[in-house]
Amino acid sequence: MESKRQQKFAGVIQKDLAEIFQREGMSFLPNTLVTITKVRVTPDLAIARIFLSFFNNQNTSLALNTVKAHANEIRYKLGSRIKNQVRIVPQLEFFVDDTNEYVERMDKIFDKISKEPRQPDTEE
Repeated sequence: MESKRQQKFAGVIQKDLAEIFQREGMSFLPNTLVTITKVRVTPDLAIARIFLSFFNNQNTSLALNTVKAHANEIRYKLGSRIKNQVRIVPQLEFFVDDTNEYVERMDKIFDKISKEPRQPDTEE
């Protein structure tokens, strides 16, 4: 369970990182829309785990590796934005948020199940 402080800090990071990716993300991920779906912060506020979703991109692992390669640059830009609000700028860890893929996969399974003929209930 996250504290209010962690949730507030995660919200600030999510908002500022979204602006960074929107304005400057095209330089290292051209033609890709990056969405920050979730940010989780450790209790000491030293590490932020950022979950990303990539649209208009076929290879999410390559996109994630590209973002990880630019993590120091992204952290620097984040630090220049939030320097007056925090004591330390957290280390950034990036992950792919595959919730949409999971939902699509589950929908396909449920569609397949609903198209199968129902077996009559046998009561004994």
